[in-house]
Amino acid sequence: MSSKLKAASAWAVPLLGLAALGAGAVLPVDHVAVAALLFAILLGAVLIGVHHAEVVAHRVGEPFGTLVLALAITVIEASLIVSLMMAGEESTADLARNTLLATIMIICNGVVGLCLLLGAARYSEQEFKVQGAGAALSVLIALAALTLVLPAFTTSTLDATFSVPQLIFAGCASFALYATFVFIQTVRHRDYFLPERGATDEHAPPPTTQRTLASFGLLVACLVSVVGIAKMLAPVLEHAVAAAKAPHAVVGIGIALLVLLPETWAALRAARANRLQTSMNLAYGSALASIGLTIPVVVCASIFLDLPLLLGVRPKELVLLALTFMVSTLTLSTGRTHVLQGVVHLVIFAAFLFLSFFP
Repeated sequence: MSSKLKAASAWAVPLLGLAALGAGAVLPVDHVAVAALLFAILLGAVLIGVHHAEVVAHRVGEPFGTLVLALAITVIEASLIVSLMMAGEESTADLARNTLLATIMIICNGVVGLCLLLGAARYSEQEFKVQGAGAALSVLIALAALTLVLPAFTTSTLDATFSVPQLIFAGCASFALYATFVFIQTVRHRDYFLPERGATDEHAPPPTTQRTLASFGLLVACLVSVVGIAKMLAPVLEHAVAAAKAPHAVVGIGIALLVLLPETWAALRAARANRLQTSMNLAYGSALASIGLTIPVVVCASIFLDLPLLLGVRPKELVLLALTFMVSTLTLSTGRTHVLQGVVHLVIFAAFLFLSFFP
């Protein structure tokens, strides 16, 4: 994409998204052509939104930059989940669980695996700081256990759900863990997350204050567009999945793949530039924000809007989750990576995808 076309789309897509949102009341959303156009605008808003988040992130620098990206991704993901939950109610009770589980699998196995494989293929071995990556993984394990595993074993309610007091505790605990991690990442131990010395840096000069403020405003417009258009398309998506007789978990995987695609590309570029620390910050930061911030939002929606919420994973997913965290712990234990580690993570990710479509 040429620089002029990219600059034009950076302004046009957010405005187009707001226009589509404004015309939503009169658009025949159930028409195939209209639904396809709205989905294209939605995808463009996600991609352009993350582009503007990258501009803001570049201005504020590391590790704040990866935090901006993670927060932007999380707002998009949480908006999509809540919109679909409000549209589907009982049929989407497990949507948050499926999406968050898919996010963990995509990031910990798919994104990390690709980064390790591509980086090692080019540089043989790469280094990162164990303190930062290890801290992120420990918080991620705790978040996953408290929000996705425990509901399958509690006895206050049936069907792998939390009672209202348990939901409140899970939401508060998730936010507290994520807030503490952000404090460690940006204040107390910021050096744990800074790139190693000697890493290649291919960044352009930081953007001006005027461009940064413009990108922030356009980022907000993209997020508003994503929330509104997702709510418009929610019934169409549910009907399409039902008509195709696809497993219900496919919806969660689709949401996770959609919102993580731009950040995955940024992490891969960093790995190929020998900035594996940045890749790790992007990957694990997104996973932590997805659970640490999405769970409180979903909990509030479930309680105040009286929406059913099924959080506990099933035995098959529990095995894959435990395998993922065990292998991730071994991968991050030395601070050095090679090709084999990437292949192992990618094979686990392939198993997750295969078993999702053929349970």
